[in-house]
Amino acid sequence: MTYFIFAGDMFVMAFMIGVVLWVSLSSSKDAIEQSGRIPLEDEDSNG
Repeated sequence: MTYFIFAGDMFVMAFMIGVVLWVSLSSSKDAIEQSGRIPLEDEDSNG
């Protein structure tokens, strides 16, 4: 059972890494920079 949970966890982690790589390689540098700044500028839009 432990091996099943570990294998599932590794599969999910590989999927998440693949999604991050896919998004970062398919988007422009400006779009990545803008979406990376969303948490930093969040308080300005809540006013």
